[in-house]
Amino acid sequence: MRAKSQYACNQCAAVFSQWSGQCTQCGSWNSIAEELLTLSQRHARVAHYASQKSGVTSVEDIVLENEARSDCGLSELNRVLGGGLVEGSVILLGGDPGIGKSTLLLQTLAFMSQKEKVLYVTGEESLQQVAMRAKRLQLPLAGLRLLAETQVETIIAHAQKEKPRIMVVDSVQTIFSETLSSAPGGVGQVREAAAQLVRFAKMSNTAVFIVGHVTKDGALAGPRVLEHMVDSVLYFEGQSDSRFRLIRAIKNRFGAANELAVFAMTDKGLKEVANPSAIFLSRQPEPTPGSVVMVTWEGTRPMLVEVQALVDEAHGQQAKRITAGLEHNRLAILLAVLHRHGGVATFDQDVFINVVGGVKVTETGSDLALLAAVVSSLRNRVFDRETIIFGEVGLAGEIRPVQSGQERLREAAKHGFKRAIVPLANAPKQRMDMEIHPVKHLQEVLEKI
Repeated sequence: MRAKSQYACNQCAAVFSQWSGQCTQCGSWNSIAEELLTLSQRHARVAHYASQKSGVTSVEDIVLENEARSDCGLSELNRVLGGGLVEGSVILLGGDPGIGKSTLLLQTLAFMSQKEKVLYVTGEESLQQVAMRAKRLQLPLAGLRLLAETQVETIIAHAQKEKPRIMVVDSVQTIFSETLSSAPGGVGQVREAAAQLVRFAKMSNTAVFIVGHVTKDGALAGPRVLEHMVDSVLYFEGQSDSRFRLIRAIKNRFGAANELAVFAMTDKGLKEVANPSAIFLSRQPEPTPGSVVMVTWEGTRPMLVEVQALVDEAHGQQAKRITAGLEHNRLAILLAVLHRHGGVATFDQDVFINVVGGVKVTETGSDLALLAAVVSSLRNRVFDRETIIFGEVGLAGEIRPVQSGQERLREAAKHGFKRAIVPLANAPKQRMDMEIHPVKHLQEVLEKI
């Protein structure tokens, strides 16, 4: 095995991946020399993960500094990050090809370059391609620094020289480490490259965005440990051919998980959507059966979405159950509850469920709206367009409360809804500008359809 070496300054002990005539840390000349990296040194390189000596410390003795956050230039991105970009944080951004990952980060760096020193590292595109996109988006280019490199040691060496406050690496699947002989994109290479970038971010207080590819199943490519190493995991939802782009915080150490940001793709890049509820509501002139509006809770805010159901006679041996935006297994459970405790059978019916706009709803507060849409389509009856509905349905047919019921009702009232069907425990104690219908059992809801 080839012996590993590194370059260290004999004046300040700073370590570099390649030789240089001047130490960028202390400024001394001809002080950098090559030295062999022994096995113990390699492990020591990982030990002081956050540039702090190891040791037991009392919580009372730790001095807490104010959490400094930087404005990203897009309020929706600030929201999904928990209020802005934290110094030294590492954010993993994933999504389908062509959905807007590079565009979003290029816009962010261009804005932040006006106040902070930034560095955009590309391993997939040439510098000319990145510059062409930046000019097409009409972004400010004066402070935007670019680097085309795929070796992580060289990237970190340039970053130590440039000392950026924010850095983007696009993408981690194209980056490799010289310490491994495997091809870029492999499990070992992705893990090692990400680990070195995380160490650099923590030791230099540089905020690092890492772009990640996704598999054909929609999961982030690479080892699962990659998501555990970073501070935040952001994921693009929706279709790349849709006008709107949704970014969800799968993990966030500095804010609320499951937070959702909504953008619109334009010829000038991604533009934030100030009122997401409005874009997900139907603008059909006439109401149709099977269409119901509900209020879902995404991270720290309520959002109105439309749930559509199509129930039709099954022509095969087994009825179909297809969902888009809702969990398939949850639909099967709710249809069983509807049959057992509501007396409505769908075993001989195909059931298709869709959440308008490509939103993925994972909370159980959508149960009541889903069943209302199914019954509305099955009975071919129009659900009142001025009524919203939300609530969890238990296996015994009882309607259970959901979190933040008052905030959901206020969001619905703001958009002009006059009536609401809600769980009894979520009924407001004070008078509202809405007609509230609290329910305790599924049967009470079916009587209103």
